[in-house]
Amino acid sequence: MQAVAALAFAFTYLAAARGHFPFIVPDSNGKAVTVVFSDNLSPDTNVNIEKIAQTRLTLRHADGQETALQWTKGNGYYQVTVPAGELRIIYGTTDYGVLQKGEAPPFKLVYYPKAILGKADDPRAVIGEKLPLEIVVEGKSGEIRFRVLRQGKPLAEAETTVLLPDGSKQAVKTDKEGYTPVFRTAGRFGVWTRWTEDKKGEHAGRTFQQIRHYATLVCDISNP
Repeated sequence: MQAVAALAFAFTYLAAARGHFPFIVPDSNGKAVTVVFSDNLSPDTNVNIEKIAQTRLTLRHADGQETALQWTKGNGYYQVTVPAGELRIIYGTTDYGVLQKGEAPPFKLVYYPKAILGKADDPRAVIGEKLPLEIVVEGKSGEIRFRVLRQGKPLAEAETTVLLPDGSKQAVKTDKEGYTPVFRTAGRFGVWTRWTEDKKGEHAGRTFQQIRHYATLVCDISNP
């Protein structure tokens, strides 16, 4: 049993170390989203999708009303049907649990996935302080940039990775106002960022010395 538990932990940590994150990916007609746990916006069937089964998803409408969402399981993904609307923001929290690497102090891992269906730079697409870590979009089409917010306020020097519409990745850091550089490409973007909080606590009977927060965003930017 101990060997099985050790193997399960190693697999869990490897998935995180390789850059696997929960992404909420809208379908082409905006009627549903797929939730994946991957290093890109496609399902990774080599990773057990049930690792993120405890994710709580919420739909926020343009008027600010919110609804809890339920999903169905597929092969390497979860799928969620989304009601129609002008602007829909789907966001959630994935409490991944407590991990430890070697002799390093144990840490709690939490993800905050988010997707915007509609105009990505709409101010109503900002969740705010309700999310400990969030990525938002600012700027007009063809000149957009992402902003990282920690508890609703700009986070400087945040290590951020942008998955570009052509499939490539670009690693950047935010400036003192929490902004990434400008991106002039149109299409679908995926973004992830992190913030490490030195905070002790206990979760599911295990103690931790810090919390590692990761936020993700998926959005579509139209041509100018």
